[in-house]
Amino acid sequence: MTSLEFETEEMRPVKAWCTKGEVHVTLADGRTISAPLWWYPFLSGLDEDGLNDIELMYEGIWWSQADEGISVKSMFLGQKMPGAKEPERAA
Repeated sequence: MTSLEFETEEMRPVKAWCTKGEVHVTLADGRTISAPLWWYPFLSGLDEDGLNDIELMYEGIWWSQADEGISVKSMFLGQKMPGAKEPERAA
C-alpha cells in the first residue's frame, strides 16, 4: 500500500480534540481514532487551550502553538514520535 492509497477522502480529519490523556480525531467516514498524548512529546508543554487549538489538514492535524503536527496515517499505524516515553504508573 502506498501513501497515496492510504490517504483517501474518507480518512480526512473533520474534527480533532484532546482530553486529559488522549488526542482524538474524527474522520470524514465517521470513524474516530485516538492515541495517548504521551506519544507526542511536543504537546507536553501546552495547556488545555493550546492542546485544543488544532488545525485540520488533509492528511492530519497541526498545533500552531507547538509548530508541530501528526498524520492520521501515523495514528493508525501506532507510530509514536521519537523520544516518546510512557509515563510511570502509580503503584
